[in-house]
Amino acid sequence: MIILAIESSCDETAAAVVKDGRTVLADVIASQADMHAIYGGVVPEIASRKHIEAISGLADQALEQAGVTRADIDAVAVTYAPGLIGALLVGVNFAKAAAYGLGVPIVPVHHVRGHIAANYIAHPDLEPPFVCLCVSGGNTMIVDVRDYTDMEVLGATRDDAAGECFDKVARVLGIGYPGGAPMDRLAQGGNDKKYSFPSVHVHDAPMDMSFSGLKTAAINLIHNAQQKGEELDLPSLAASFAGAVSEMLVPRTMEAAKACGYGKIAVAGGVAANSRIRADLEAACKASGDKLYLPPLSLCGDNGAMIGCQGYYEYLAGTRGGMDLNAYATRDIKKG
Repeated sequence: MIILAIESSCDETAAAVVKDGRTVLADVIASQADMHAIYGGVVPEIASRKHIEAISGLADQALEQAGVTRADIDAVAVTYAPGLIGALLVGVNFAKAAAYGLGVPIVPVHHVRGHIAANYIAHPDLEPPFVCLCVSGGNTMIVDVRDYTDMEVLGATRDDAAGECFDKVARVLGIGYPGGAPMDRLAQGGNDKKYSFPSVHVHDAPMDMSFSGLKTAAINLIHNAQQKGEELDLPSLAASFAGAVSEMLVPRTMEAAKACGYGKIAVAGGVAANSRIRADLEAACKASGDKLYLPPLSLCGDNGAMIGCQGYYEYLAGTRGGMDLNAYATRDIKKG
């Protein structure tokens, strides 16, 4: 089965062609990161307009790269939630038009489910059930992946996403947007014990997280030093911050894995590329005996291949969208 997949939930337009869920025939991405960098974050209106400009040509490019024709497409999968509503609507409406024109079904895909599915591409042996830490610029949650389309959130952030915190701190430091990669590079060689950051525990919800206080503490530390003319040890600041984020994520993930007892842990989303978090998870899984599945860096960020992969399993489960399919800025992962 060949699926044309479309992703446009934020600032990257992506199209992919995926065969039978796990074989990627083509995966092309048009990134807007450089354009939004001057604003220090994504401007939704600009993102939507750029998606409109790129999406049709990108889909044609994916088909050409895959060596297939429009007649070979069996279904169109598209991210319909969650994300920036204007950006999502561009992808959803293009997918509806494509599916209508081709006479094939349209399969709506939850963006976070797509990130989880990136692991199926990278690890052919991975099958549910497993626990997945989903951590990105817009979402941070620990998910019980019972089956390909049966999932439940075990814990989530109560406020900011972990990736957003990296972006905001990087912006204050003036080291670039998106902030994850620059912060990771800056942290190399730093002393992760030099600066102390708060660790929050949510009463009666041990697997939930909160990052707003951590972000505020880091920004206040930077601003106070600037106002006093004091010089900060930036590599140690970045290393300490990454350590604090990891300390929020890793123990809760391991607790969830222990409670579920599957013996398998996967990681998904853009922040899954962070070297400190990856190293801490590897160490924790080595100690616990759980098998860890880490996606390659190329599949951590938003891409169309992950949507095509999850779209295949959604299709098998009977998930379909009609010409009335809408986009949603927020959506429970359990609802798909």
